[in-house]
Amino acid sequence: MKNALVFLTGIIAAVYLMNPGAGIFEVLPDNLPFIGNLDEAVAAGLLIMCLKYFGIDLTRFLPRDTQKRP
Repeated sequence: MKNALVFLTGIIAAVYLMNPGAGIFEVLPDNLPFIGNLDEAVAAGLLIMCLKYFGIDLTRFLPRDTQKRP
């Protein structure tokens, strides 16, 4: 049941990011200053977390630099 819920959340987030409604259906309109793109950021975060749940870790492409440079 949990796998299905995570999968469905990932599908909804991916479809929302593809913008099939051409901007007609949006949670927050993009023309609002500072907060207009928060809904896309949340959808992207949800999609990344859902992919990581199923073993596709996109965060490994951006490793942290742990070595201190002079």
